[in-house]
Amino acid sequence: MVTFHNLQFSAESAFLERSVMRELIKRTAQPGMIALSGGLPASEFLPTDALRDCVDAVLTREGGNALQYRPMYQPLLEWIAEYMGTRGVTCDPDQVFITNGNQQALTILSHLFLDQNALAVTEAITFTGIHQVTRGRGIPVRTVATDLHTGVDLEALERAFRINPTPRLAIIIPDFHNPLGVSITEEKRIQIAQLAEQYGVFIVEDDPYSPLRFTGKPLPAIKAYDTAERVFYLGSFSKMLMPAARLGWMIAPRELIPKLTVIRESIDLESSGFMQRIVAEFLQRHLLYDHLKQLNTANAFRCAAMLTALDQYMGDIATWTHPEGGLFVWLTLNDAQIDTWQLFEHALKQRVAFVPGGAFAVEGGYHNTLRLNFSNVNEEQIEEGVRRLAAVVREYGQQSYRKNGNGNKYD
Repeated sequence: MVTFHNLQFSAESAFLERSVMRELIKRTAQPGMIALSGGLPASEFLPTDALRDCVDAVLTREGGNALQYRPMYQPLLEWIAEYMGTRGVTCDPDQVFITNGNQQALTILSHLFLDQNALAVTEAITFTGIHQVTRGRGIPVRTVATDLHTGVDLEALERAFRINPTPRLAIIIPDFHNPLGVSITEEKRIQIAQLAEQYGVFIVEDDPYSPLRFTGKPLPAIKAYDTAERVFYLGSFSKMLMPAARLGWMIAPRELIPKLTVIRESIDLESSGFMQRIVAEFLQRHLLYDHLKQLNTANAFRCAAMLTALDQYMGDIATWTHPEGGLFVWLTLNDAQIDTWQLFEHALKQRVAFVPGGAFAVEGGYHNTLRLNFSNVNEEQIEEGVRRLAAVVREYGQQSYRKNGNGNKYD
């Protein structure tokens, strides 16, 4: 009989960690829970009827051939290349590389450029999947701060590029940041592209959220200002169409596509040809923009409901971001002594859930911050959830201060 605790595993496997988000989701799957902790579009707005028609059309047209292993689907590559024009990017279909979402694209690029001796730059607060890629391979990371109004701190970014050793990659979320909800200004996008060229650093522009804008002026991608082919653009159908597609794309220099393909083949060969055809059918029927209009209208109402509830119930105990799109609002509690990991446990007892800010912190800290999601709960649930959260914060703060002999903080 095998005794697993005595087995020898690879050095790389020692760096792997379970997904914090998946563990939190398990904890919140309880009756009566108002989960402000998710990161998904609302199921009721996913285009099930249209997708059913697309599946039928693909199978009617191609039969069993649609169900075989297939390479990247040319009509999908062509649609993506045309779509990138709306992001200010001119590219050809042979620069489009299909992935199983942005997480896989990050993994492929990490194999292309990074190892335990090659440095990456990330934002100090960023998407947990980026943590998994860098920590999972033991890649050293240099972090930079993000301004809650204008996006990544350019002075910090330049310092990170200037210090030896020079990093090879910088991973940046430009629009409706996960978890902060903030977008990088156009001026900063131009400067980021210039810094990449100046210092010889590649930028990974992780951009799944830009289609989810519900107010304000759309901004060109950082890639739109890339004159030196230093920016890899990552897009995804997971948020703009359906998470279960597990389908995304990368815009890369055509000279690197063969290398990316070799790395991809060592991981899982290729993306589902069947899913590529279903998504392409949906896109070629010109259904996406109506779908996004419905989705973003709903998100606008839900975001407004959350901001209103925060003003009503938490205006004296927290500050927060005001996103123009995406899925998230970032809260900073005024009381720096509150640890939102501990607060999370108290909140679960009151049937409300959020994500502690520390889950997104690359180097720790941010103990009095948290992320709220507004897209996957309705307006009534949002108001009640924020009311419950405010009550938990006030009660937890009182307990904390009583314990320290400081009286009642919120009296």
